[in-house]
Amino acid sequence: MNAWTRRDFMRVGAGSAAAIKMTILEPAALWGTAHPMAPSDRIRFASIGTGTRGCELLAASLAVPGTECIAVCDLYDSRHEAAQESVKSTVPATRNYKEILDRHDVDAVIVAVPDHQHRRIVVDACAAGKDVYCEKPMSHSVADGFAMVDAVRKNNRILQVGSQRVSSIVYEKAREIYSSGMLGEVFFIEGSSDRNTPSGAWVYPIPPDASEQTIDWEAFLGDAPKRPFDAGRFFRWRCFADYGEGLAGDLFVHLLSGIHFITGTNEVAKRAQTSGGLFHWKDGRDFPDVIETLYDYPKFRVVLRCNLNNDGGEPIRFHGTKGTMEIIGQTLTFTPQDISPKPETYSTKGWPERLRKQYLEQWAIDHPLPGPLYYQPIAAETFTAPFGYSDVSAHQANFFSAVRTRKPVVENEDFGNNAAIGCHLANYAYFKNTIAIWDADQKTIRG
Repeated sequence: MNAWTRRDFMRVGAGSAAAIKMTILEPAALWGTAHPMAPSDRIRFASIGTGTRGCELLAASLAVPGTECIAVCDLYDSRHEAAQESVKSTVPATRNYKEILDRHDVDAVIVAVPDHQHRRIVVDACAAGKDVYCEKPMSHSVADGFAMVDAVRKNNRILQVGSQRVSSIVYEKAREIYSSGMLGEVFFIEGSSDRNTPSGAWVYPIPPDASEQTIDWEAFLGDAPKRPFDAGRFFRWRCFADYGEGLAGDLFVHLLSGIHFITGTNEVAKRAQTSGGLFHWKDGRDFPDVIETLYDYPKFRVVLRCNLNNDGGEPIRFHGTKGTMEIIGQTLTFTPQDISPKPETYSTKGWPERLRKQYLEQWAIDHPLPGPLYYQPIAAETFTAPFGYSDVSAHQANFFSAVRTRKPVVENEDFGNNAAIGCHLANYAYFKNTIAIWDADQKTIRG
């Protein structure tokens, strides 16, 4: 790409000594072809779980050429209707996911169910010969994650975990900048994901027809502790440790996955320290509404924060010795640090004038000025995705391409498991009020 002729270039102020360069990134075409495919070439999939995220994934999947949804499954009957509306077809719907796995015409399944059900459904799907797209976080516990990894490998299946940012053109550009050395050495990375609405705190409305007749409550509980029917727990399951992983599993996982992808990291942090508390949303939930975790990686430190009481956005910042890179939404900005040589002026204030003069004269000899500048240096570079770009569809396209070609996905079982363990570390440190240490040899967390 010729950025000077095909992109927007802006200068800040007339005669400014610096400029800001803005680039509109170009997404690759979604996998497949724009031409109709023969029925024998189409990938037929089913969605297990058709709540909010399940319906979003259905729409994103059908945006990928060469795919066809042929069945849906959910424990709440009205979601069958919602799923059929999403696919614009009266596809068969069931409460029992095993009915879908028994079908020989299903090539792949989307698993968009509460975290505590991931292991059982993914393991069963792999045993049934299905490739799997599993929503994030991959696991509800460390043991669940490794059981899923084993199932994928044992059955030679493809698993894509659903942290869609790793398929984003913005994150791909960030990865390119990071690996180029433009940032210098990066020792500190920070990210946050803040919200300030009831919906952002998972206080979702309860549908008026929710009841024991329209919801399979026992199937929802699965291996979780038995308790009487509670529509609040069914629809707001992320609030409760029996079914979800709270802020760490819902939001940290996106930040960790993005950081791992950009830095080329595919390992678990060595240890984590967490602070936080439940301050505002005291509605019976188990998890805090403010959480901050410090992760120790071999080459850098990461600080992540989630706050459900203030909408501070979702920035990720990489602080390097040569520059700073920040991602906010679909926009990336790289700002170089001014590391040009300069004489010391602060500590020499305590010197007599003759010594200051002698020091500056020698400094000028040791650091001769460069030749004339024929261009204005770039103060910052900004890259942004075009209007309407969806990394969700890009992530789905990556998965379906792998199903067809058997080539690796961008977020496989190892990558997804390592990111999920990072979430488990944060919660372990918080609830046990200790430093959580990852024991890779024993595949366990110690405190």
